[in-house]
Amino acid sequence: MKIKITSDSTCDLGERLIKENDIGVFALQVILGEKSFRDGIDIVPQDIFDYVAANGVLPKTAAGSADEYSAFFKEQLKGYDALIHFNISSKASSSHSAACIAAKAFKGKVYVVDSKALSTGQGLLVLKACDLKNEGLTAEEIVKKVNELAPKVNTSFVPDDLNYLHKGGRCSLAAMLGAKVLKLHPLIEEDGEGQLVAKKKYMGGMERCIRTYINDLRAQYRRYDRTRCFITHSTADKELVDLAKKCVAEMFEFDEVIETVAGSIITSHCGRNTLGVLFITQ
Repeated sequence: MKIKITSDSTCDLGERLIKENDIGVFALQVILGEKSFRDGIDIVPQDIFDYVAANGVLPKTAAGSADEYSAFFKEQLKGYDALIHFNISSKASSSHSAACIAAKAFKGKVYVVDSKALSTGQGLLVLKACDLKNEGLTAEEIVKKVNELAPKVNTSFVPDDLNYLHKGGRCSLAAMLGAKVLKLHPLIEEDGEGQLVAKKKYMGGMERCIRTYINDLRAQYRRYDRTRCFITHSTADKELVDLAKKCVAEMFEFDEVIETVAGSIITSHCGRNTLGVLFITQ
């Protein structure tokens, strides 16, 4: 069976991994004013920062429609017996429901997976599906395994400030101002069901917070899939990224640690200098 793996652009895997693994990407939309742009194709995160600085509001993001997914699946299926598509969490977007509607017309050839994650939390499942495909598993077997793994993906990040979360309605003005005065940085993570929740708060500069955050991850997740780990950030300072790499190397034993930069959809909601360490737990 020849299987095609595809994903929403929110997987944030970057050009190299997408090309190496022959992953088809469905671009979600970012809307700046009256113009719509395709994530990862004709808009970059700096455009988001410039727009917010000039207008004081976040750009809008748009899910794909069932018709758009149908056209995408039809094109990606050419030369393949089956297709497995990964959506951003259904709790964060209506993309999953639209993709499921579109899949019905393909008579069992298209499988749609709710990643219950975003960014490289979603990307981890996409790459795991590629691994399993290379091992010779059928589409049904791959889907079963990745659905079992979805609640085990650590999708978490620490934002530098709460400005973007406030503008997006995910944080009150009082909380944002309080965090700024007290130098608080919340830990945001997926709860296993695809919902973003704020957990503990870290205090101090981002370097101190990232070091504590990664130490907390190591204490919480003693058992984990060592295949790969992502350090994903929204155009963060190099010093911060280097620190995260150093801490991960000291505290974990991953076969591969991959740095990726969040795309325009994710950046639209978290702002610059947000950083997360993502991996599959056991």
